[in-house]
Amino acid sequence: MRDALRTLLRRFVGAGAALALSSGLALATDAANDAALVERGRYLAVAGDCAACHTAHGKAPFSGGLAIASPLGAIYSTNITPSRSHGIGAYTLEQFSRAVRAGVRADGSHLYPAMPYTAYAKVSDADTAALYAYFMRGVQAVDTAPPPTRLPFPFNVRLSMGLWNWLYLDSRPFVADPARSAEWNRGAYLAQGLAHCTTCHTPRNFLMAEKPALYLQGASLGTWYAPDITPGKPGWDHAAMASYLRTGHAANGATAGGPMREAIDLSFSKMAPADLAAIATYLQELPAPSMPAAPAAVSKVVTSDVTEMAGGLADGERLYRNNCASCHQVDGDGLRGLPALRNHPMLRHQSADNVGMAILDGVWPEHGQGMPGFREELDDREVAAIGNYVMTAFGGSAVGITQQRVAVLRAGGESSPLLLLARVGIVLAIGLVCILAGLLWRRWRRRRGLA
Repeated sequence: MRDALRTLLRRFVGAGAALALSSGLALATDAANDAALVERGRYLAVAGDCAACHTAHGKAPFSGGLAIASPLGAIYSTNITPSRSHGIGAYTLEQFSRAVRAGVRADGSHLYPAMPYTAYAKVSDADTAALYAYFMRGVQAVDTAPPPTRLPFPFNVRLSMGLWNWLYLDSRPFVADPARSAEWNRGAYLAQGLAHCTTCHTPRNFLMAEKPALYLQGASLGTWYAPDITPGKPGWDHAAMASYLRTGHAANGATAGGPMREAIDLSFSKMAPADLAAIATYLQELPAPSMPAAPAAVSKVVTSDVTEMAGGLADGERLYRNNCASCHQVDGDGLRGLPALRNHPMLRHQSADNVGMAILDGVWPEHGQGMPGFREELDDREVAAIGNYVMTAFGGSAVGITQQRVAVLRAGGESSPLLLLARVGIVLAIGLVCILAGLLWRRWRRRRGLA
């Protein structure tokens, strides 16, 4: 009897130990799976360049408060840390998905499309869940409230975005093309979704919605110009595109500036090489639109110093020599590894805005070896003169920039006519309602025999 009890006790203890070991292994597996999900979400947040808008300079990561310039005024980014009081800590996965992919917050109010939810709508359910895991469990909660966005009437009425979404939001998720390679589909998924290439590179209509017929064919961002990135541009093969995304430089001389430089710094340079190659594959295999012929390559033409001393130089060339030639050389070929301007891809764009912005604000000045800006040293006329000289002499381009356009760039871009149009429309609508009400009142009085 005693032996039987001992045997039973051993079996019970053994079963308990086995159960404990099994439970421990299950918990460890769950923890490993959760850590992997959070890490995947972290990578996807990098691919989506979330930090660019939701992390203000000197502030905690993802705590918001960055003023995003728009033609209608500043839009302040939100706190997307897991703070339950000021962030998204109380969001369910469904609410998080609706905010990211449909532009609707948990309280039902609409986000402005400065948050590229029109592109994030392509993100898969699985990737949305990974992003949710990262922001809930991989980001430090910050209990601070960003400044509120206060756009002028009627755009401060967020409910109006519901109509905008009904008109322009394509909520269909990405669907792979079975006729294309896995690499192409991966590139298409990233470019259309998380990388939100269309947000900058596709022109918009007067209601600030993208024009699908001009997909990725270049658009003004108010100051900088996001160029056409469809195929067929000289010097832009697959290797050049992948290198540019990774480093901000390409063998054709291209150097990133403005918002693209920021996207490369914070997002593309931190992505897997395979994903950058996939994006390059997708962009290289898009249908090429019909475009005007690119300017012919410019041969080296050097004006003698005698001509300069004799006062025979045009204003633009003289200013270029005095301010730019020490780095880019008189012939535009660059000095000791500094970028060449002659036949630079930027000079082939359909806009000279980037030349103007590079002169005003520089290119990567914070990197130590970047180009400094001349905003304080040169006036609008001088910036335009140098810009036109560079576009013509080193780019062979007929595209120019005016003193008036430089003034607009210096001021941060043009104001949108949308505000005036909206207010005129409201006044006309109110007037129409008043006229209709007056006619109905008059008809009612006649029927009652009061008029």
